Amino acid sequence: MLLLQPPQVADLQPFTRLPDRFRERQHSDWSRANRGGHPTDSFLEGPVVDDQGNLYVTDIPFGRIFRIDAAGEWTLVTEYDGEPNGMKLMDVHTLLITDYKNGLMRLDLGSGRVEPWLERRNSERFKGVNDLVFDSQGNLYFTDQGQTGLQDPTGRLYRLRHSGQLDLLLDNVPSPNGVALSPDERVLYLAVTRGNCVWRVPLLADGSVSKVGQFFTSYGASGPDGLAVDQNGRLLVANPGLGYVWVLNTRAEPELVLRGAPGASITNLAFGGPARRTLYVTDSTHGAVLHAELGVPGLALHRAAAGSK
Repeated sequence: MLLLQPPQVADLQPFTRLPDRFRERQHSDWSRANRGGHPTDSFLEGPVVDDQGNLYVTDIPFGRIFRIDAAGEWTLVTEYDGEPNGMKLMDVHTLLITDYKNGLMRLDLGSGRVEPWLERRNSERFKGVNDLVFDSQGNLYFTDQGQTGLQDPTGRLYRLRHSGQLDLLLDNVPSPNGVALSPDERVLYLAVTRGNCVWRVPLLADGSVSKVGQFFTSYGASGPDGLAVDQNGRLLVANPGLGYVWVLNTRAEPELVLRGAPGASITNLAFGGPARRTLYVTDSTHGAVLHAELGVPGLALHRAAAGSK
């Protein structure tokens, strides 16, 4: 790759870490399959910020959802039999969760109750759903990753319309992960972790997709994971294998690289803070949340349509 203008480089700063009272290193089905059999005390993912400035994160192996206030204090919202990954707000009271074990689950923030929202497609279980985003019409895009990769490029990208119709948009993805929409919603960006790249998925007026292409290519042991977009249309890419956040312009040229501490696994990211200029980042290896103050606000995220299932 030829870069006519080298990117700026800055370090992500510590915000808060999972308190010791919530840490107990142990095995789980998830860690045996996804962490090389090593015991783990947490694996944080799915950051999302509510209207009051609280940050919510998932803990995949132990089925936990935490709320973190502006001072960095942690509260356990719920713990259930699941493997929650990505999250987005459906409304001010409800989080929608992509749960690898159970499908799409809904969390009532007041009671902590978790209940199924979409467990199966045509009576068939998903491979293992991963991340999600709503568009301005309340349509939901989500990824079904499972254990796919270059050895099994059958990961899926779905759109669940607010009418309830479920569309299979792609079924040939080697590990589909994070999803984000361009400001005009004509393009969906799709992190392809085991392909070590981000795909560009044009969304056509008739509801189909066409001429899907490779937008950005990374490198290293583990490729792109969570995605976000700012108001200038720049794509932010969490890259766990490198411990980086790539900030890419609309030509996929890196303008800024945000670095985690050595050994950090930067899995996902979300905008929050005043005017959405604070970027929160999950460092899953260390059970921590990092942050950076950026000059360009994050794009406002949409929520479910009124009357959605």
